[in-house]
Amino acid sequence: IDCLCADFASVPLPAASVDLAWSNLALHCAGDPQPVLNELRRVLKVGGLLMFSCYGPDTLKELKNAFAARDGAAHVHGFIDMHDLGDMLPACGYSAPVMDMEVITLTYADVDALLADLRATGQQNALAERRRGLTGKGVLGAMRAEYEKLRRDGRLPASFEIVYGHAWKPPQRVSEDGRAIVSMPAPRAKGA
Repeated sequence: IDCLCADFASVPLPAASVDLAWSNLALHCAGDPQPVLNELRRVLKVGGLLMFSCYGPDTLKELKNAFAARDGAAHVHGFIDMHDLGDMLPACGYSAPVMDMEVITLTYADVDALLADLRATGQQNALAERRRGLTGKGVLGAMRAEYEKLRRDGRLPASFEIVYGHAWKPPQRVSEDGRAIVSMPAPRAKGA
C-alpha cells in the first residue's frame, strides 16, 4: 500500500486510476470544495465511487452563538450545507448522489474542556476575517458566561453536524472539446 500526502485539490495521481475516493472530515477544510470534487472525479475510474463526510452548518452552534452574543468577530467557521454539497456533485459530473446528515452532541464539564478537545484534534480558527490579535479575557469571560446558560444535568453541549455523501463517476458524455459522446450499440444479427 502506497501512502501519499498532498493537496486534495491537486492529487498527484493519474487520471482514472482509483476505484474509490474517500474523504473523512476533510472536505470542509477546502475554501471551495468544488475544485476538490472535480479533482477527485478526475482520479476516479468510470464507475468509481466518491464517499465523504464533513462538518455541516450546525457544527459548534453553541460555541458560535456564545461568542456572537458578546463579540462581533468570527470565532467559528461556517460550514457548507448538505444541500449545497449535494448540488455540487452533479455540477462536477457525478451521478446518483446521495446525501445524509446526523447531529452528534458531545457534552463537556466546562468550556475549557471543549476548547482543549478542539485544539487536541487540530481544530483552529483559520478564517480570513478572524481577529488577528489575541482574544481578550473580557470576550472569553462573556462567551463562557453565555455558554453556561446551556448547562443541563451538569454538562455543556457541543453539537457536531456530520454530513455524509456519496456519488459515482459515470461514463463520459462530453469530449474534452465539448462534443457529445453518443454510444451506438452494434446492430443485432437477424434472428438473434
